[in-house]
Amino acid sequence: MISSIITSQRAFFRSGATLDINFRRQMLQKLQAALAKWEKPLADALWADLHKSYEEAYLTELSIVRGEITNHLRHLGRWSKRRRKSTPLKMFPSRSYIVSEPLGNTLIMAPWNYPVQLLLNPLVGAISAGCTAILKPSPYVPTVSSVLREMIEDTFDPQYIAIVLGNRDVNQALLAHRFDLIFFTGSPSLGKIVMEAASRHLTPVVLELGGKSPCIVDRTADISTAAKRVAWGKTLNSGQTCIAPDYLLIHEEVKEAFVKEFAKAVRELHGTDIKEHRHYVRMVSDRAFTRVKGYLAQGDILYGGRTDERERFIEPTLLDMHISLGDADADAKASSHEVLTEEIFGPVLPVLTFNNIADVAGYITRREKPLAFYYFGREADGWSIIRHTSSGGACINDTIMHIANEHVPFGGVGNSGMGSYHGEESYRAFSHYRTVVSTGTWIDLPFRYMPYKMFGLVKKIV
Repeated sequence: MISSIITSQRAFFRSGATLDINFRRQMLQKLQAALAKWEKPLADALWADLHKSYEEAYLTELSIVRGEITNHLRHLGRWSKRRRKSTPLKMFPSRSYIVSEPLGNTLIMAPWNYPVQLLLNPLVGAISAGCTAILKPSPYVPTVSSVLREMIEDTFDPQYIAIVLGNRDVNQALLAHRFDLIFFTGSPSLGKIVMEAASRHLTPVVLELGGKSPCIVDRTADISTAAKRVAWGKTLNSGQTCIAPDYLLIHEEVKEAFVKEFAKAVRELHGTDIKEHRHYVRMVSDRAFTRVKGYLAQGDILYGGRTDERERFIEPTLLDMHISLGDADADAKASSHEVLTEEIFGPVLPVLTFNNIADVAGYITRREKPLAFYYFGREADGWSIIRHTSSGGACINDTIMHIANEHVPFGGVGNSGMGSYHGEESYRAFSHYRTVVSTGTWIDLPFRYMPYKMFGLVKKIV
């Protein structure tokens, strides 16, 4: 089945059907209409698999894809236009251009945490650039994946856009084939497997991974606002977000105040009994529940800590690690706790303290580059620490929101990924930029030809 889909998509791409800009616009409009048609089934499926409310499903999944489509429809003509570039005098009478062309047949592999957005947003880029695509959603959200399959099969011809369901054996079967691009969103460990498979065919990859995204709360921060925005960013999708704050580095002078404000913020966001609140998502699986619950024993609970295995519920939890970054053994202590070495992907937030912001920059740069970086405090200080660290993206006095702007690139760096997308970056991700030099024939200067006459003059020109 997979082989036949790939064969038919290669034939369709070679036919040149996707090269027409009007065709691409029509396909984007079909996807736009499909989102509206399948909105309720998708929202119901997200509730069934993740306990994700309609409001959260719309804001964090459906609306983001809609915004991406609108942006591409508005700018596709400009992005796809042939661009004239300057040409040096030594190349007279030539003119230089850059033209974009679709990479070809692509594979898009999505995770379970935002299963609609992270499958369809890259698809927008593939359609916009003129590629075909095979979509592979996650088996961990079976209801969502089933609805996505119905939606895609109802909307597109499989020789153009196809969807394949299954577990890791299906992933392995897909990765055994040659594609012109693989777009993968998931963990760094799986990203390495994808990249290794792609290397056998010299296939380019876009890897949107994760990692341990730090959240810094300095003593100059507005503690009430910081606590509310951290609580929102950490409880969104129950912390199962690749750019969720993964650990908290807080100035020891404001630690106690922050804990109180965090508790207050969670109550404001989710009510006095968060377990009964319809906007609070559950762990995706029993395995995920057991893993994240295990982190609670690695520190002292400052806030939260309740769990319910039957419902896969874990309360938002602040976990005191009793580590100060100024201590000589801070790194050794941190490395002895899984909660500080592995991406948490749940509503547990370990807390470390600091006195000197230089210790914070040192601690972060000694670790793998994260996908996101958050700083709360004076903006000038935020810019300073951003300059001395590295991450895929960052926010000053906020969390999560850098992903919401479809006009700026989103992506990782180092261990947190390679390549970026959203808006024009999505179009670029699925395109090859081809240089074309067009040379007039009305004159043919002899200088470049052997035996290189007037070489002294040519030397001055070049």
